[in-house]
Amino acid sequence: MKEANRPISTTPLVDAVVQGMQEVKAKDIVHLDLREVPYAVCDHFIICHGDSSTQVEAIARSVEKFTLQRMHEKPWHTEGKENAGWVLLDYVDVVVHIFLRDVRAYYGLDQLWADAVRNTYENVA
Repeated sequence: MKEANRPISTTPLVDAVVQGMQEVKAKDIVHLDLREVPYAVCDHFIICHGDSSTQVEAIARSVEKFTLQRMHEKPWHTEGKENAGWVLLDYVDVVVHIFLRDVRAYYGLDQLWADAVRNTYENVA
């Protein structure tokens, strides 16, 4: 994967998603910029995990709250809220993946997009 030598140019929606994740201490937040990847399904993936299904649910709620308050955006589609092992929030150009730690490791979504420019965010203590 290409690590960003400089900050990736983000959109206000990406920034709102990341802030929503950080608000409830999501772990290992990664932004994959897919704009230069041929046949990518969207422009941005934002991936993180929580330590429990309760935290995964809280992260999803926080992201939805921040994107609605700051961007007046609601997800076009959501998946996985009923089991909270992997919650997907689809904002069309930005797709948010919120995992439980072991589910994230099992699917390895971070590694599937090796051509994407990758930006990581520090964990909030």
